[in-house]
Amino acid sequence: MTAPAQKILLSGSRPTGRQHLGNFVGALAQWLDLQEECECFFMVADWHAMTNNYNDLSPIPENIRNQVLDWFAVGLDPQKATIFVQSAIKEHAELALILGMFTPLGLAERCTSWKDLVEEQKLDEMRTYGFLGYPVLQSADILMYQAHVVPVGRDQVEHIEKCQDIAQKVNSRYGDVFRIPEWRLSQAPVLLGNDGRKMSKSYNNCIYLSETPQEKWEKIRVMKTDPARVRKTDPGEPEKCTVWSYHKVFTSPDRYEEITTNCRGAKWGCIECKKILADAVETRFAPAFDRREQLAAQPDAWKDILAQGNTRAREKAVETMDVVRDKLHLWGE
Repeated sequence: MTAPAQKILLSGSRPTGRQHLGNFVGALAQWLDLQEECECFFMVADWHAMTNNYNDLSPIPENIRNQVLDWFAVGLDPQKATIFVQSAIKEHAELALILGMFTPLGLAERCTSWKDLVEEQKLDEMRTYGFLGYPVLQSADILMYQAHVVPVGRDQVEHIEKCQDIAQKVNSRYGDVFRIPEWRLSQAPVLLGNDGRKMSKSYNNCIYLSETPQEKWEKIRVMKTDPARVRKTDPGEPEKCTVWSYHKVFTSPDRYEEITTNCRGAKWGCIECKKILADAVETRFAPAFDRREQLAAQPDAWKDILAQGNTRAREKAVETMDVVRDKLHLWGE
């Protein structure tokens, strides 16, 4: 296996539509840095969106559109990274089928996230072959691009470990087929929704990148604060306040002392603090909002960009599958 000039990185997410501030902090901000350091493949994982939500797939096309518009708007650069749609690269399905032949049933069943979700949903229809095989398809996604590293949250580490196990099993029998990937744990802070719960579209508590400044302000205005601060004259504890957790991400550090002093000393009401946050968020994302508006005004622009990424991704996928078929004595093209 020829060593590349840069480390190869694979990451992606299911198409869930408009991206919120939590998506930006949790993934996109890191991707912006990584595209400067690595050869990056960023994937819209539409097949993965089917694994536990196959009853209604009609939102997927519009979700893809909104998701990639936000990706491009914040600065993901198709000249620096390959941005593509999973289902456009049919080789992913072929490799997932092949890797499934090497995956012991017990390895597939030892998946905490699968067990937890099946138990949480209390639905037998979640007990599908596709959902159980999610880590195998994910392994195909990673190994297809011979990725050195995969950035993940802590709950996804076990999936990368399964990928390593499967790749090592293939390599032990057929030689140097796959690069064994490593994971990189995300160090990003977790942003709560404006109601203090986990930021989730199902809770309707998200602040979206594509919202107008007024729409963002209306959500920041009602953001949950220190519950002990009932009146403006009550001293506050910034560490107990959802607004403060946002300040640490979006507000200039040179304002931290001013904000904490005025909160603890009850010199400001919460609304003044929220206005500073709204200004900071607007300053950070105003250029992205403008870029998104421009892209959205060109109906086919985002499709053309994805088509270019799909072409580059498939070139790499074809190269990998040529090696896989040769090493595993399968019929070639």
